[in-house]
Amino acid sequence: MSARCQVTGRVPGFGKSVSHSHKRSNRRWNPNIQRKTYVLPSEGRRVTLALSTKGIKTIDRDGIESVVARIRARGEKI
Repeated sequence: MSARCQVTGRVPGFGKSVSHSHKRSNRRWNPNIQRKTYVLPSEGRRVTLALSTKGIKTIDRDGIESVVARIRARGEKI
C-alpha cells in the first residue's frame, strides 16, 4: 500500500535524523494511512479507500458521496 491519502493527497515528508554525535542520516515521516471501507448508497456498493486520519475526518464532515465526487473529478478511478 502506498503512503498516499486518496482524499487529502498527503504523502511522506523527507528529512534528516540527527544523532547525538550530530551525524545525519535520511529518514521519512509517513502519514497515518488507514484502509477504510464505506458504503455508497447511490451505487449500492462498498468502496475501500486508503485514507489519512485527516481524510477520515473530512469524510465524516462532508459525507462519502461528496468526497467520492471530488476524487472522481480529479480523475482518480474508484
